Amino acid sequence: MLDRASAVVNWLRREHGIDRERLRPAGAGPMSPITTNRTEQGRILNRRVELVKVID
Repeated sequence: MLDRASAVVNWLRREHGIDRERLRPAGAGPMSPITTNRTEQGRILNRRVELVKVID
């Protein structure tokens, strides 16, 4: 799950020039599924990346 988040951070840096200091990859995986993982369709829907604004 962290691999997917890191890949998105790298893509945002490379393709859009966003400073890495503004991005923090994190994985939530099994802690926040949007649907069941008992079916292939559910697992597909749960493979996702969400961007969350963090206020420090």
